[in-house]
Amino acid sequence: MRFLLGWILGLGISLSAIAQEKEPVVILISLDGFRYDYVERFQPENLSRFIQSGTAAEGLIPSFPSKTFPNHYTIATGLKPEHHGVVDNTFYNPEKDQVYSIGNREVVTDGSWYGGTPLWVLAEQNGMKAASYFFVGSEAAIQGVRPSYYYDYDGNVPNLTRISKVFEWLQLPADERPQMITLYFSDMDNVGHGFGPNNDEKLKERLTRLDRELGALFEGLKSFDLPIHVILVSDHGMVDVPRSQLINLEPLIDGLDARVVNSGALAHIHLKDQEKKEEYQNLIESRAEHIHVIDIDDREYYTDLSLHRDLMGDLLIIPDLGYYLTDSRGLFRYQNRAASMKTEVFGEHGFSPDYQEMQGIFYAAGPRIQSGKTIEPFSNVHIYPLICEILGLPIPKDIDGKLEVLKPILKD
Repeated sequence: MRFLLGWILGLGISLSAIAQEKEPVVILISLDGFRYDYVERFQPENLSRFIQSGTAAEGLIPSFPSKTFPNHYTIATGLKPEHHGVVDNTFYNPEKDQVYSIGNREVVTDGSWYGGTPLWVLAEQNGMKAASYFFVGSEAAIQGVRPSYYYDYDGNVPNLTRISKVFEWLQLPADERPQMITLYFSDMDNVGHGFGPNNDEKLKERLTRLDRELGALFEGLKSFDLPIHVILVSDHGMVDVPRSQLINLEPLIDGLDARVVNSGALAHIHLKDQEKKEEYQNLIESRAEHIHVIDIDDREYYTDLSLHRDLMGDLLIIPDLGYYLTDSRGLFRYQNRAASMKTEVFGEHGFSPDYQEMQGIFYAAGPRIQSGKTIEPFSNVHIYPLICEILGLPIPKDIDGKLEVLKPILKD
């Protein structure tokens, strides 16, 4: 840490060149799984100071489902998952006859799965350099475009390594320097999944370390004579799931003539015979408590089926909040986790955005952001047009986000 701060402070020799052109810079930082109430509960020093210098939302409302990939890509595009096409962490595409899974590198880096125009693509299309040290979609050529600078995801890369690369990017000559930068940190998601969002000891320990690393970032950015805007977000919150509330999906779907794709907080059922929809709906619900089987055509969760209905399936199995779908292998893995981590409670997400437990964070500071301002929770689709406005990028007409939602946090 001392070495990094010393390196930061030693940047002064190159700052005069950097300051010659002061185009706005936006650094969009995702703190995966950072629930809306963590700052209030644990009072991290550097994050608290950052929040006081800018605008904070009381919560950030995810899109459905409140999963990592759909919501990161929603933040990146201003589109709901039902419009950009990444409808879950895991889903089936009948046209491709292929399953999208976040662990499958081949599909994750295939740009044909991603709709919309991510911020880094929009920037590059408008003659602006973009950079990404991890963000969902940034590894794929979307519309044939990648950020000028990017890395394939590797969760083993230390946070300070990611931060130091941002400083290197900001030192580049004006015509090479990225103005749209994304960063990603998984710390709070990791500890939340491992121990649940109410294990204060484990959460505080991890957050204290993350806060020190963010403090190094904030301090280093002060060395640059550039109009830098930092926007901190998270993709979702987290809720406790006791091991006793795991639901084995296999008995629920036994004998069904259907393809079933599960991601925990929902399972997508693609029927071979549409006439069996009501029969299967009643059958599955009769086999377990704490679940509901939803007809996708009722538009209760995905509200617009005009673009990607085929990706969503025909029925959704939705467990109650705090219950989670898995299979026999998954139950065994949870059993091993419980033994090795000495906990009977885990953390999960993916549930309806209507639950406050699923809310994440939005904190922003910079030359154009009002300071000392608190706003009500809002949908994460609205971050995209705010960033476009700060960078002077054209706002695509077909996005779900609206500039008027966050325009009041901007200085005149």
